[in-house]
Amino acid sequence: MLNCRLLIGRMLQNGILLAVMLVAITPRLGRGEVMIRQYQFDPADGGYRLVQKEVPQPVAGKNEVLVRVRATSLNRRDIYMLSDNYGSSGNAAGGIPLSDGAGEVIAIGDGVTRFDVGDRVAGIFFPRWLDGDPDADSLEYARGGSPAGMLSEVIVSDEESLVIIPQHLSFEEAATLPCAAVTAWVGLFKRGTTRPDDFVLLEGTGGVSVFGLIFSSAAGAKPIITSSQDAKLARARNLGAFGVANYRENPDWQKEVLGLTGGAGVDQVLEVGGRDTLPKALEVLAYGGHIALIGGLSGFAPDIPTGALMWRNATASGIYVGSREDFENMNAFITEHEIHPLIDRVFEFDDAAAAFDYMKNGSFMGKIVIRL
Repeated sequence: MLNCRLLIGRMLQNGILLAVMLVAITPRLGRGEVMIRQYQFDPADGGYRLVQKEVPQPVAGKNEVLVRVRATSLNRRDIYMLSDNYGSSGNAAGGIPLSDGAGEVIAIGDGVTRFDVGDRVAGIFFPRWLDGDPDADSLEYARGGSPAGMLSEVIVSDEESLVIIPQHLSFEEAATLPCAAVTAWVGLFKRGTTRPDDFVLLEGTGGVSVFGLIFSSAAGAKPIITSSQDAKLARARNLGAFGVANYRENPDWQKEVLGLTGGAGVDQVLEVGGRDTLPKALEVLAYGGHIALIGGLSGFAPDIPTGALMWRNATASGIYVGSREDFENMNAFITEHEIHPLIDRVFEFDDAAAAFDYMKNGSFMGKIVIRL
């Protein structure tokens, strides 16, 4: 009799526990909907703040793919977006941050032919720029605000806007590729023609420059990189830097760079510094060299000194990331050389705001990742 009473008591307890669990889960499921977490831009003090929200999981429509995002990464553009210094004029409100992310396909819509459930993928920066030269339409929208970005547990994407990621990379590593890596690749190998033994100048140790260091070293070139910190320069040497220059200790760092080339100058430049670095980069540009104009960390240079380019018979290219075809060509190179991106630090999803703060302080080297 006692055993029967104990059994009935346990069954009642379990029933109560089950009911409590169902009550707790119901708000997350909604009315038959699966809910997911994502961050959105919320207007605040002339800019935006990150707000984590629960929203219904999207559904894959015709030619669309549902992706469970596993990792995302930050770029300088994301800081500009947060402070509304990227020309959004309030249009990013309600949008999902971050252009860069990687994950796995969990569902496909009707008509999808490029992917299957379980494929490991990353989103491309410009969803409409698939190959060839860009046009106004293909450059109108970039991921990370409008259209929606990657800082969400699940995203829906047109199948054309995704690529398969290299098999040897983790999701965290693959998440660093869409913006900074493609930019460095296009600057060095598509718009530039980096060859073995070419001297390559890389400014600072952010994402684009570090990818430029890794890529040019793998290609047999001689990368020279600058930084304000000797510890970062030592790390750069371990990544394959031929030479280094500390621009804080030596304001005339361009002379040091020129000396490292034996006076010949550098054949390729990834110009990310802008107003303060462009004149010095041009001083060390070799005859027939190429300079990829990418960023403006010190403010964008208002004028391009055409005389310096003409005198050196050199070329300059404006670089704004690249196409899906560029991404896929870069992935082939990464696979061939078994390249691994440099990740400075990985934050968890709930600590996304701390990841943005960490990027703002500029102490990182390489890429900052948020894991979902």
